[in-house]
Amino acid sequence: METYFFYFLENMALIIAMMYLGLKAREYVVPAIANSRKAPLLNGLLMGVLAFVIMYNPLIHEGMRVDLREAPLYFIAFVGGWLPGIVALIIPAIYRVMMEGPTVLQGISQGILLPVLIGSLFHDWKNYRPPYALVSIKRMMLGFLVFEVIKSVWMAWSTPATASMAIIMALMGAIGVLAMGWILNDTHRNIIRWKALEHDSTHDALTGLPNLRFFHEQVRELKYRGVPMAIVMMDVDHFKNYNDTHGHPAGDGVLRSIGRLMKETARPEDVIARYGGEEFILCFTGVSTEQQAFELADGLRERIESSSFYGADKQPGGRLTVSLGAAISATEQPLDVLIEQADRALYQSKKSGRNKVSVASIQTSAEIKTRQQVNA
Repeated sequence: METYFFYFLENMALIIAMMYLGLKAREYVVPAIANSRKAPLLNGLLMGVLAFVIMYNPLIHEGMRVDLREAPLYFIAFVGGWLPGIVALIIPAIYRVMMEGPTVLQGISQGILLPVLIGSLFHDWKNYRPPYALVSIKRMMLGFLVFEVIKSVWMAWSTPATASMAIIMALMGAIGVLAMGWILNDTHRNIIRWKALEHDSTHDALTGLPNLRFFHEQVRELKYRGVPMAIVMMDVDHFKNYNDTHGHPAGDGVLRSIGRLMKETARPEDVIARYGGEEFILCFTGVSTEQQAFELADGLRERIESSSFYGADKQPGGRLTVSLGAAISATEQPLDVLIEQADRALYQSKKSGRNKVSVASIQTSAEIKTRQQVNA
């Protein structure tokens, strides 16, 4: 009895250690894999390797190879479902066949196939949210209890296993599975919290757009790499009138809608952000001429003008519109100077009637010339 206990204790310690190291490796060494389509296959493979390692030095009881291989196999099938479960059982099943012995069929069916089957049946498809899904500990342990009851009765009927051996094995397996669930949930909760904090520190709470600090970081990196660009400042026309007429909650809805339209209009390599209040800022990359800057900015202006907003008919002109000012980046030009030029161009658009795009010419002297193009 004591021999069984300490052997299963070693198995359980191995399971916990490998689970912890595997999650940390995924978090710090290969974080991109967690979001890829290959993640279920890799997770299943890693659990299959863990089951193999557990099986490599078994406890022999009357020709029967005894270990806790079922713990990682049940766990991966419960967490990920059929696909990783099937992948996980391949290596242990092949290895068990190679080891031969009088209880090969029982070892494969009871310790490899059955835990994957029960784990998959108890997998919670409705609430599964990869890559950082949280598992229901109660549901997991209920499924493992069902598995252990079926396996223990089956073992007592078809193998030399004793009742005391089955009880210790079930108890240690349950502790191992429980520890794996706790480690997984704690790790995933920490990752979720960290990602939420990271998002909140770099994004505007109202619109969900990146904030100005994040915008500066991204654009300075682009400038350092020498990417041609244009900075565009955008302001919602007569926004105070809209807030006074419809209230601030409706105004917040407008800002959220404009943020969504900016996301839909921006190209993957562009950078967008909320500047503050009803102002937004954009960085159009790959832009080297005033005409390119105007066309991209005017396309956004038209998209917003043609969109439907609550209460827009009570705005001046019967529409909700925006004004924009753009400036082309020159070599070695500080970002703050470029933003200031775009802001001056925006002021020119608002001064000359709003719902327009003004583009600041590339500075060739002390004076910055601004040309304005109006879409009639």
